[in-house]
Amino acid sequence: MQKKIVLLGSGELGKEVVIALQRLGQTVIAVDSYPNAPAMQVADGFEVINMLDGAALDALVAKHQPDLVVPEIEAIRTERFYDYEQQGIQVVPSAKAANFTMNRKAIRDLAAKDLGVKTANYLYASTLEDFTAAVHQIGIPCVVKPLMSSSGKGQSIIRSEAEIEKAFHYGMDGSRGDVKEMIIEEFIAFDYEITLLTVTQKEGETLFCAPIGHRQERGDYQESWQPMPMDPAHLKQAQDMASKVTAALGGAGLWGVEFFITKDGAYFSELSPRPHDTGMVTLAGTQNFSEFELHARAILGLPIPAIHQLKNGASAVVLADQESDVAPAFKGLHEVMAVDGADVRIFGKPTTRPYRRMAVALYSGTEDIQSITNKAKELASTISIEYK
Repeated sequence: MQKKIVLLGSGELGKEVVIALQRLGQTVIAVDSYPNAPAMQVADGFEVINMLDGAALDALVAKHQPDLVVPEIEAIRTERFYDYEQQGIQVVPSAKAANFTMNRKAIRDLAAKDLGVKTANYLYASTLEDFTAAVHQIGIPCVVKPLMSSSGKGQSIIRSEAEIEKAFHYGMDGSRGDVKEMIIEEFIAFDYEITLLTVTQKEGETLFCAPIGHRQERGDYQESWQPMPMDPAHLKQAQDMASKVTAALGGAGLWGVEFFITKDGAYFSELSPRPHDTGMVTLAGTQNFSEFELHARAILGLPIPAIHQLKNGASAVVLADQESDVAPAFKGLHEVMAVDGADVRIFGKPTTRPYRRMAVALYSGTEDIQSITNKAKELASTISIEYK
């Protein structure tokens, strides 16, 4: 049952995936574009390459001859995955899923056009002229994002005519990889947004975690909580859409499927074929398995009989506020750990920059969701970063 796994992307989510896989006896090679990335610190081996270089990616796979390739970030030459599958390597969740979901254009067109899933109206543009025309056609306000980006980079809301050109350049500058195109979306007046962690299995039915609510700033999550109280009918809509999209993409693993929830129901927003940042709340023990343990089991083909919600929980991020080339220290851990129900994950990132996520505070208990979320935020604010 021991497999060799190449993990492409070695941030904080990848680190937890490595730990979960190693607990099941697997060997993991962590890969990223810089040394000493979080997942490298716990993996069996590591490589530093540019994953947008197809030749470098091919050489890496040829060198290690992995049983599985597990992508954990967007900026990868994902079209190479089809060839790896032809070689008998399992790509997680599948080459099609990885290739489609690394680009917002492919996944949005699949959901809206091919599957008829309910989404916001949208257009694409790669020049300022086309972008301006698309904004006028969709209408102001509207949401604009690079087709390939992560952690909210390049994403903004246009609320006036004067913001169009600035939003275009901001989006292009925030693009990852070599895809330089924007998606312009209708602004949905949603009541709240959720992440629906969805598990597809090699054998067994598709399973869902309790919905996760979250708050974002600059397109990046700040707090998340589970379960998000919501209308059961709207939850069922979201589950049906998540089942339809993941089935079309194929493969086994945990997916982070995002939805806007309005008074009229659920709108599909985005999908990640891997553990989701908002799902770090599951590290608080809210479920019988964390999202990382679910991902590890699913990709290895191990059975997951059921997912049980055990308690209420919340997570709140700890952000850097300045740039440093040296790994920081953290103050306030003693005070946080003295609180019953509290926990912390320090990611081990070797450098800092403003708004970079460096740690997360966790809290769980029997209180109501709002109280638990407030407590997680309070705990996160207790932790301070000391720059060296």
